[in-house]
Amino acid sequence: MSAPTDHSIADALRDRFESDAILGARVLPIAPRQPVTPARGAAARSGTPARQNAPAGPVRRIASISESEHVARSSALAVIDDGEVKSCAKCGLHAGRTKTVFGVGSPAARVMFVGEAPGFNEDQQGIPFVGEAGNLLTKMIEAGMGLNRDDVYICNVIKCRPPNNRTPAPDEIHACKDYLYRQIRIIRPEVIVALGAPATQTLLETKLGITKLRGQWHEFRVPAARGDASEASGDEALPPIPLMPTFHPAYLLRSPSEKGKAWEDIQQVMQRLGLPIRRT
Repeated sequence: MSAPTDHSIADALRDRFESDAILGARVLPIAPRQPVTPARGAAARSGTPARQNAPAGPVRRIASISESEHVARSSALAVIDDGEVKSCAKCGLHAGRTKTVFGVGSPAARVMFVGEAPGFNEDQQGIPFVGEAGNLLTKMIEAGMGLNRDDVYICNVIKCRPPNNRTPAPDEIHACKDYLYRQIRIIRPEVIVALGAPATQTLLETKLGITKLRGQWHEFRVPAARGDASEASGDEALPPIPLMPTFHPAYLLRSPSEKGKAWEDIQQVMQRLGLPIRRT
């Protein structure tokens, strides 16, 4: 969700998500993938893995799926968006929306970013994370992780903007979260990054705050499929998905000194995906 920008950001500590800080940095070796410690709604801090040599060969930026599977996933997402979300009236938010905001990115994304709800710019354009907070998220993905924004998938728990960008109410989350679960089942990301407290609390079914949850691996247990035709790739149970909570980009705009912690969280995600890490 968009938020007013703190204009002192330029005078704050060096922004680790600025391209000149990331792209000129030294590439560090990547640790091997670590198992996820089961934790749903509870902290599960992982130790610092030993550094190993970086993996040989090209880095895989999207999942290796067939062209037919890619088409099937794209079609399944479109069925939900065009056939249900755009006309959704499950909660009162539909009365004040300009556009619904479903999600963007690759249906073969290895990593999925989940925020809480659209802001003003998103409501106008129908695209998640396109305001100032979205610009910072793009820096995190492109300058920080070395991925194209189109290689990942970005969405929110809520598909309509709450008035005045307020936090979504429990009944609004309850009405809308099934759309998110179905997006996750179709895309099957290797990692989910939950941006901020509402997204993290929804996915982990916890009331713990983001400061207690961030920086630690958790598991998202995917709810069973409903058997809808829109759910591609069969209806078998999916294994738990590693989930990393971190601060929402809008919060980082207000509190730029916290960007270092968010960068630490993103580095853990990169390690799990086998992406080369650049540090200053």
